[in-house]
Amino acid sequence: MNHDADGAELLTIGAFARASRLSPKALRLYDELRLLPPAHVDPVNGYRRYVPAQLERARLVAWLRRLGMPLTRIREVCELTPDTAAEAVAAYWAQVEADTAARRDLAAFLVDQLQRKDTAPMTASATPLTMRYAARTDRGLVRPANQDAAHAGPRLLAVADGYGPEGGRAAAAAVSALQHLEDAPAGTDPLSALEEAARRAHRAAPTADEATGSTLTALLRAGSQLALLHLGDSRAYVLRDSGLFRITHDHSLVQSLIDEGRLTPEEAPSHPQRAQLLRSLDGGSPFTPDLQLLDARPGERYLLCTDGLTGVVPPESLQDVLTAAETPEQAVADLIALAHAAGAPDNVACVVADLHPADAEVPAA
Repeated sequence: MNHDADGAELLTIGAFARASRLSPKALRLYDELRLLPPAHVDPVNGYRRYVPAQLERARLVAWLRRLGMPLTRIREVCELTPDTAAEAVAAYWAQVEADTAARRDLAAFLVDQLQRKDTAPMTASATPLTMRYAARTDRGLVRPANQDAAHAGPRLLAVADGYGPEGGRAAAAAVSALQHLEDAPAGTDPLSALEEAARRAHRAAPTADEATGSTLTALLRAGSQLALLHLGDSRAYVLRDSGLFRITHDHSLVQSLIDEGRLTPEEAPSHPQRAQLLRSLDGGSPFTPDLQLLDARPGERYLLCTDGLTGVVPPESLQDVLTAAETPEQAVADLIALAHAAGAPDNVACVVADLHPADAEVPAA
């Protein structure tokens, strides 16, 4: 029987695997990652051997892997004191639950979208749509100037959030670059038209000594479809019978940290780099918008807004207002009032639009 220099019994990798319920293959991987190195490696044949005292760490690794925790995070947890490790596991699981809820909502939205594909050809011709809409921007209660812009029209909805010394001009230019699409001829490909208009705005974005640019989130109606273009951390939502769904993904540093499991959604609002964008209209970086074509139906309500709203108002409050407000005008006013009630530390822009059958009587304001 082999022992280490202190006289402790050494277990072969097979015996240690059986005792820890980890496979020999997993143990070799964890050795390579320095997550669970063996107590002794034979210099001649390379056989790995472990001491029984390593079983506690091995079982912790096995449990954390069953939770789905990434190996890099497991290594960090294993180096913590028990109390701190417990807090880290609790924080990880809270993040998993939040991510699962977000994926559940996205799955419901995608199921709804895909189920519409079978009936889309019929509804496109049988149910022409029109929009009732409202748009408003607000300086908020802290910022010295308003650098947000918004537009709502019969076909086009858009919001933009400018940043930097020329941010207000950048946001206004981004929205202005799309407004000619209100008069685009019938048969125009809405996604291509949106992309080309935004590309021109990207090329023409103002430059300054400091970083300047703008987010841009827009919807363009074409028949019973809505073309979506998105850059930055402004957002688009749709309210349907099944609930409120966010249909954009933030292009921000904090969102990337959340996606990588390095930050929880609850920690994001207080992160010191929460305003840092990974994509925007700035003229100096690649133009890489998200583009999507949505099947729209009568009765849906859409919200486009900047992070001055979503940064201080939780999704459940957004849904409550959008569900209760009788008109887009009331919804916009109530949403900005919520931002003010939460301190309104940033500019706010919001657009709300309702879809109606083209021949239906639209509710009065």
